[in-house]
Amino acid sequence: MGFRKFCADGLFDGRRLHTAGLALITTEEGIVEAIVPLSEAGEGVERLEGLLLPGFINCHCHLELSHMKGLIPEGTGLPEFVRRVMLEREHSLESIHASIIQAADDLRTNGVMAVGDICNTDHTLALKKESPLHFHNFIEVSGLSAAVATQRMQRATLLYRSFAELTSPALRRHSITPHAPYSVSNKLWEKTVAFFNNRILSLHNQECADEDELFLTGGGAFPGLFAGMGLDISELQPTGHSSLQSNLLRFDHRQSLILVHNTFTSAADIDWARSQPEAPDLWWCLCPLANLYISKTLPDIWQLYRQGCRMVLGTDSLASNHQLSILAEINTIRTYEPRIPLEELLRWATLNGAEALQMEHLLGSFEPGRQPGVLLCSHDLTKVTRLQ
Repeated sequence: MGFRKFCADGLFDGRRLHTAGLALITTEEGIVEAIVPLSEAGEGVERLEGLLLPGFINCHCHLELSHMKGLIPEGTGLPEFVRRVMLEREHSLESIHASIIQAADDLRTNGVMAVGDICNTDHTLALKKESPLHFHNFIEVSGLSAAVATQRMQRATLLYRSFAELTSPALRRHSITPHAPYSVSNKLWEKTVAFFNNRILSLHNQECADEDELFLTGGGAFPGLFAGMGLDISELQPTGHSSLQSNLLRFDHRQSLILVHNTFTSAADIDWARSQPEAPDLWWCLCPLANLYISKTLPDIWQLYRQGCRMVLGTDSLASNHQLSILAEINTIRTYEPRIPLEELLRWATLNGAEALQMEHLLGSFEPGRQPGVLLCSHDLTKVTRLQ
């Protein structure tokens, strides 16, 4: 069996950031053997400039929207952005598939090993038959009227089965998940949460102030948006509470839930969520470049970090981002919230993401026996190179 040995100026192992003097040893296939002092590594060590780290985990992406790159202007706000996404879905399958393939190639080039991918269609199915990327496919459902709940769930179940039939050397996992609190009827919530294989779910959470306003008072931009689309919103009755506090306990406490965006999540929301014994197992996903693209604002990242939330990172889609780069998301957080240590951000991007997608047995750290991918990041964190 052949081995590769890497030594750089620093090494992040998934948990801790180490200074120089360590060598990472892997098989030719990228399975981790050990991290040892350089003096014990023997001959054949590849000496590199920069920081060694495991491959990134992108916990929230919409590959099926890749053809929308540049089609929706920045700063529209979420309600208008949602409307524009619905209008732009109808493109030729040829252009959609070509954009998906290019986006997946970009993810790999940018150091991503696994993706939590939102799926409303089967457009990514062909890619996922061949791609070396690992995927958790979140089959997304929406529907405001109880009358369409059964139909929407049946459609999602058929799509789920299509993805579940995939065979691939890479990991392929699947669940059916609600889109967002403002787009799912009570009946559809119940059907989705009860689906037999829903161990991990995802939810767009508090992405705009209008979402909270909808549940607090029944106001905001969403009622007008839905009325203009001819949708029955009678089930969206105000609760007097924030969106998160109105909907979190719909989930089963035995499930794991990735809350995505959290742009308008308050300290009170975080305290409340963390105090609920019947709440699901929570992960908080940040997609800062998408937040800036859509609404020119960011979550209170320091508050989430300070209150001990388990954090992961995503890129969202090319409809709301100029690139699919976890490193760019890290650098955005460093720009706007420099108090958070680099070691912590790297953990969000690697081991935390692997744990959130329940792939930590294979990815996210340099534990012996894992095959996480090996990246080399430049000193200034502007460039990442895939070594394995």
